[in-house]
Amino acid sequence: MKRYAKTNDLLRRKLRALADLRLGISGSKKAGLPPGSLVHVGEQKTSAVEIHVMDYDQQRLQEHAGVEAAACGAFCQSPTVTWINVVGLHTPAVIEELGATFGLHPLTQEDILNTQQRPKVEVFDRYMYVVIKMLDFRNESLLVEQVSLIIGKGYVISFQEQPGDVFDGVRERLRTGKGRLRRSETGYLAYTLIDAIVDNYFVILEQLGEVTSELEDRVLADPHESVHQEIHLLKRQLATLRKAVWPMREMTSALQRSESELLAANMNVYLRDLYDHSIQALDAVETLRDVLASLMDIYLSGLSNRMNAIMKVLTMIATLFIPLTFIAGIYGMNFKYMPELQWKWAYPGVLSVMLGLAAGMLYYFHRKKWL
Repeated sequence: MKRYAKTNDLLRRKLRALADLRLGISGSKKAGLPPGSLVHVGEQKTSAVEIHVMDYDQQRLQEHAGVEAAACGAFCQSPTVTWINVVGLHTPAVIEELGATFGLHPLTQEDILNTQQRPKVEVFDRYMYVVIKMLDFRNESLLVEQVSLIIGKGYVISFQEQPGDVFDGVRERLRTGKGRLRRSETGYLAYTLIDAIVDNYFVILEQLGEVTSELEDRVLADPHESVHQEIHLLKRQLATLRKAVWPMREMTSALQRSESELLAANMNVYLRDLYDHSIQALDAVETLRDVLASLMDIYLSGLSNRMNAIMKVLTMIATLFIPLTFIAGIYGMNFKYMPELQWKWAYPGVLSVMLGLAAGMLYYFHRKKWL
């Protein structure tokens, strides 16, 4: 019982955290403020803002950590490609300074600070703004982080909420010079970052699939109340995952249709592949949701069958005692003239009749395969 109590308490905390995440309760900070107000909306997930810069071309690569926001503009003066990765969104002054350096619209800066955005693409005269959700699955909890990309001429700026991401493979390819990444322009770098996030969706889906398989085994073996709560938690996590994946189809389609010069014509084949991956991820989410719906039906059926089995046993016990109670009721009446009460063998005779009735009914139940 203590183990189940701890499990239920943990599930309640996870459900509350997930509800806060989905509802975006912290968005009330912006109520009543004019458009373009720079206010961080969301949870502060790191103590300080860190800026990491990778400046490269086909021949060389330079990395700089701990760069100040004011110094980022200098990297874009050379004919190289610059990737500026900003970790931490809780300091509006940093975003404002970067916005002034790269000419970002105030509404773009506002959206970067608001971590409750849905995945989207916005095209401006000098840059493109992309919002995408980066996912992680740790300790049976789905973690959602917003990543914003600014795609400009010669630079890409990525904004993420906390340290740790899925871009290690991209960094390794830049350092080793493998593939076409070091030979390509900013559009291909932005595609590579988005593709890394989308590919990670399949890793998350595989982990959720394993959790679903374990739940299925537990539902069939022992449909306890805690299993029902875990199914409910997993359904809500899939709803959050679907909320992140569903707009990806629209976003990638918008990238394909975009006529911006920041995306070269040869990028269409890669964007089509990105669109296909987003569709596959969405199909996998829908499949898992159907499986969970089936698990819920199996759980409810198991509870119903167990209740039916209990009621069956109780009904048979009650049926066995109906005639016995009837006989006991007759001889429990206080009438004066009952000849059987004076017989020497009346008591064992009545007991024999009652035992015979019980045995006969049990045999009848067995013949009917009710036992």
